[in-house]
Amino acid sequence: MLPSKDAVISADTVQPQEGDIHEEEQNVSRSKKLYSRERFSGALLFNLVALILPALYGTLSKLWIANLDRSMVVTVDSYTYIGVVAEVINEGLPRAAWLIIGDKSARSLSSRITLSQTLILFQATLGLLVSLIILGAAEEFAGKFVPVEVRQASITYVRISSFSVLSGAIEVAVANATRALDHPDVPVIISLARFATNIVLDLLLISNFHVGSFHPSANTQAGIRLACDYAAATAGLLYFSFIVFKLRRTEQLQDTPRISTRALLVLLRPGIPTFIESAVRNALYLWLITNIVSMGANYATAWGVFVTIRWGLVMVPVLALEATALAFIGHNWGQWREEVGSDVSKARADRSRILGIVRPALISASTALAIEVPLCLFLSFLGCKPFARYISNSDQVATIAAHMWRTIDWCYIFYALSTQIATLLLATVPRWYLYQSLASNLLYVLPWAIVCQVADLKEEDAWTYHAFVFGGSLMFSFFVVVLGVGLWVWKLGRGTLGFDKVRLT
Repeated sequence: MLPSKDAVISADTVQPQEGDIHEEEQNVSRSKKLYSRERFSGALLFNLVALILPALYGTLSKLWIANLDRSMVVTVDSYTYIGVVAEVINEGLPRAAWLIIGDKSARSLSSRITLSQTLILFQATLGLLVSLIILGAAEEFAGKFVPVEVRQASITYVRISSFSVLSGAIEVAVANATRALDHPDVPVIISLARFATNIVLDLLLISNFHVGSFHPSANTQAGIRLACDYAAATAGLLYFSFIVFKLRRTEQLQDTPRISTRALLVLLRPGIPTFIESAVRNALYLWLITNIVSMGANYATAWGVFVTIRWGLVMVPVLALEATALAFIGHNWGQWREEVGSDVSKARADRSRILGIVRPALISASTALAIEVPLCLFLSFLGCKPFARYISNSDQVATIAAHMWRTIDWCYIFYALSTQIATLLLATVPRWYLYQSLASNLLYVLPWAIVCQVADLKEEDAWTYHAFVFGGSLMFSFFVVVLGVGLWVWKLGRGTLGFDKVRLT
């Protein structure tokens, strides 16, 4: 029997039921949360903004020096190499944040805040110690990492820049801890504070329209950069303190978060492997840099320009994707560990659970590949040499830098992929991350570093060796990471992967 016309009209005009309304509200809520800090897309957007401003800031600083004194462009790289020393402490405990502070399933919010506060204080103490060491050894540092042509003039620059280790330690600790707490807006505030301070001070002190009648120098720029670093670190600390205060009120925390030795011990266990990994990798890198510096000012400047371009604006998407993937893998891993039991040291994960854990890394890797390939092609054929010329204010340096770029930049596509894939090891079982890094550095980088030191290299043929070191290591590392993650997946599926028991503060 067919329904009557009235019945059809009634069906078409029926009011939505309560369940339908609720479902519609949920859909609206989901769309509104698309760019939430707790979603991958939202966190990625925050991380992009947070990272692009420091990259732009680093490029601008080299540009200012090129305009002031072209011969001193290579001096700015001493700041970069001080940063490499700082990386050893900044890639220790702070990289344990993804596994420890990011575990919101097993740890209370109060515990995660306690861990964050302890991390920041410990890193600040280490940063101060390293700053004082570099300050006292400024002449020796310049002797190793600044070409002889401008070495004497660079000692004051190194002394001023030495205290960037302290500000950097605070900044990285705050940024990693707050990202793991699902507050990637804090690194954005850090970047905005640095960028705003940089623009104001550059305009006032070293631009063509600077105030006063003095002639700005590279040391003026070093002082400005240090002021920007401390403005950024202070802004991060203040905003972090505000968030903690707000969380204590809104979440009505039962326990007051306090810095503790126990929290430090919890961070130390996963932090030691990442510290060792960074120490080995950066020690080999700095050893190679001494060989590059010995090739003369033009060659060393060209390498510095290459690094500025490659690790500046071009690398922002890769680093933002890595930070985002680490946070979400840490959450997923913590949730699974809570399901199987935090006191369990081995457990089997089924295929769907493994896919859930690795999904952020897969998204990051595919996105990085889609970005890196066209960027590599564009800069290799069109953009690198003009950009290098713009930064260095030297045709000779630009030609060398462009040659470096065309030779090895395609290898960074593999680096972009391996960086995203390696997040699975770093955010779950950090000692495996150490193993794969040691394999790459000791089996490949170390032998080539020795060759570069013992061979009688000249500027004309040095790049043949250095290209094999830097480009080849990226390729070798990619295959090692893929092998390591493949073994990680296999053992996790069989239930034979050993991991640390969760230790609560």
